[in-house]
Amino acid sequence: MHTGEDASPPPYGLLKTAAADGYALEGAVLVSGSAIQWLRDGLGVLVDAAESETLATSVESTDGVVFVPALAGLGSPWWDADARGLVSGITRGTTRAHLVRAALEAIAHQVADVIDALPERPGALRADGGATANGFLMQFQADLLGIPVEVAAESETTALGAAALAVGVGSRVAVGAVYEPRRSRDEVAMLRADWLKAVNRSRS
Repeated sequence: MHTGEDASPPPYGLLKTAAADGYALEGAVLVSGSAIQWLRDGLGVLVDAAESETLATSVESTDGVVFVPALAGLGSPWWDADARGLVSGITRGTTRAHLVRAALEAIAHQVADVIDALPERPGALRADGGATANGFLMQFQADLLGIPVEVAAESETTALGAAALAVGVGSRVAVGAVYEPRRSRDEVAMLRADWLKAVNRSRS
């Protein structure tokens, strides 16, 4: 989030970084997409990352499963290097689809943790990178935040932006898909409460 020329220290849990024309606040999520890679390479739950969306949408919910991917501790806004990964809510009926869906939801929850730490809530979240190809994740992210998620038409926008700055050319990011929130705020509040409860367990 751009903060103009404000060079004051960031709010607790966030980082301040130099931006093109001032400063910006940012959060650092240590494990997001790599949690999906771990499910694929470490546990053999997935054949490839693209399969995660199909599996996630094959079930209506995680059926109470919450995955906190603190595989390298927790970053913003917790900054807890001693936190450890945790999967809670497993029953005899839990399937790999529930676990994969919980891993995707965890990515969105971690982004929501960062957004909640910002001094002002943005009107929209702009997303780029490989994860934007996962429609389930983008929709769930919009639902959690209660704001639109605007996906860049070019997934590798960060690299394009760096190149534009290097040659002194300004550019506006073209928006591809836009995901509008659909879930009720009551439902989201319950999901967030379950997530935060699991996060606290991972830190104990």
